[in-house]
Amino acid sequence: MLDISAKNLNPQPMNSRFCFLIDDDEDDREIFAMALKKAKAEFVCTMARNGKEAITKAHEGDFVPSYIFVDLNMPMVSGRDVVEAFKNIDRFKNVSIIVYTTSSLEKDITELKEMGVTHYLVKPTSFSALVGILSNLFAHKEMPFFLGEALPAKPN
Repeated sequence: MLDISAKNLNPQPMNSRFCFLIDDDEDDREIFAMALKKAKAEFVCTMARNGKEAITKAHEGDFVPSYIFVDLNMPMVSGRDVVEAFKNIDRFKNVSIIVYTTSSLEKDITELKEMGVTHYLVKPTSFSALVGILSNLFAHKEMPFFLGEALPAKPN
């Protein structure tokens, strides 16, 4: 049961098998949906194309996902701004927020950790790595804060 539309943002108010992906890259959204399916996660996954759309839908709807995946670098409204907005929505207070980004800058990782995100996931370069990370995450396995294939990059 995989719903990858950006419009279906009002599933059951508390669905333990529901995630919300906010990413401006259409290919990354499709890869994420395929990885969910391959991981046999059986999640309803609703997607927003950018931070502005995500924040609007969050304020208009009553959905409570188990996981929110947020791209960091998006036009209009950044992933940081989305995280900040979602942290101020009462029904999202206990929802796991995972940054899902290409940035492995130590500054970004530190800042988002201080903002209270659950994990920082650098988009893996292999499909199987993403499937493995999602499988472990959804199986509630103990995982480190930083989920990536390489150590965080030091600023120049």
